[in-house]
Amino acid sequence: MNQREAVGERFDSSRMQHARTQCWAALRGIRERMRPGISEEEAKVQAMQVFEELGVERLWHPVVIRIGANTLKTYRQRSDPSVRLGENDIYFIDLGLVFRGHEGDVGDTFVMGEAPERRACAEAARKLFDEVAQAWRTQGLDGRALYAFAVERADAMGWRFNHAIKGHRLGDFPHAVHKAGDLGDLEGTPSPGLWVLEIQIAHPTEPFGAFYEDLLGAPSR
Repeated sequence: MNQREAVGERFDSSRMQHARTQCWAALRGIRERMRPGISEEEAKVQAMQVFEELGVERLWHPVVIRIGANTLKTYRQRSDPSVRLGENDIYFIDLGLVFRGHEGDVGDTFVMGEAPERRACAEAARKLFDEVAQAWRTQGLDGRALYAFAVERADAMGWRFNHAIKGHRLGDFPHAVHKAGDLGDLEGTPSPGLWVLEIQIAHPTEPFGAFYEDLLGAPSR
């Protein structure tokens, strides 16, 4: 096995799928609590209540909720804390949670109210994810080629691709012990059920973007 795809002795692919399923359930639970006027920090408080209800063991990365212009920011960039969700606005949720000793990582973008351009952006992030995942399934592309393809398709669709987002490993917690690096730098075809494909795009001129991520090789939601 490629060392970048190493796992621990307790690794179980069925538990990986369980963690993914539960992460999507948590994301839906947070979405149901989002209301106009809420701040990102207030939304994170709501998220913790959802996690308690679902029996989350721990977070393997901090909860990321971005609203409005903050949707342009990457995971490591700090949000403008004054931003609140408008009546016709966009936001995304990014969760990294541990269930049964295995990691899940999911993200999706949603739109509040009537905002056609923002809705198109959210839908484009999902469509781009699906196209890149299909290229992985059918062409056996390595990580670098996958992200080159993503950039090409985003440009063709009329969106700006965020080059700072390059995907990563998951596994039995903590996957970081294997120092696997980014999916976008992986030489060789990534194996199913181990790598998260991350997609972040932005409107070419307006201050908003969209994010979507999921496990490569996972069944359709």
